Amino acid sequence: MIPRLVIATKNRGKVTEMRALLEEAGIVSEVVEGLDWPDVDETGDTLEENALLKARAVCEATGLPALADDTGLEVDALDGAPGVRTGRFSGPDATYDDNIDHLLELLGDRPDRGARFRTVVALVFPDGVEITAEGVVEGEITSGRRGNGGFGYDPVFAIDGVTLAEMGVEEKNRISHRARAVEALARELGLG
Repeated sequence: MIPRLVIATKNRGKVTEMRALLEEAGIVSEVVEGLDWPDVDETGDTLEENALLKARAVCEATGLPALADDTGLEVDALDGAPGVRTGRFSGPDATYDDNIDHLLELLGDRPDRGARFRTVVALVFPDGVEITAEGVVEGEITSGRRGNGGFGYDPVFAIDGVTLAEMGVEEKNRISHRARAVEALARELGLG
């Protein structure tokens, strides 16, 4: 078990979700909050590259092990887009709502709405050790928003007809792409 680490994001929803997953997997004793670091440009061509960029920068800035993730939504009808550009799908300053609106507009009334969330987590230690792991969850894009929970694309990503935003936190954390990535990370660390 890692005594202390930093979750390399300024997204409060993601910190809450990742902390619960890391603690449940027995990966960390304490998630350190309240630290600051410079923004990291996600210039990688892959989810793994972006996760490593963030984890390395935050580890260097804080001197603590840092865990970062990058998640891509891959929509079959859009040839895997938005993929690595998921957070900036409708532009560099896009909000969650902007991205969802853009996605729904592109899909229109198409019947083929299969999609998956793919998450890569990267854990970087001050001694230079780097570990990555991946988690994937299959689902489909709904024709409109449903539910009030979660963040990002959760209101339009459904698994067995229920959006991630309609699920309770515990249910989502059991099956989500981030949960699967953290489980894979625990196995890489010899904890799972």
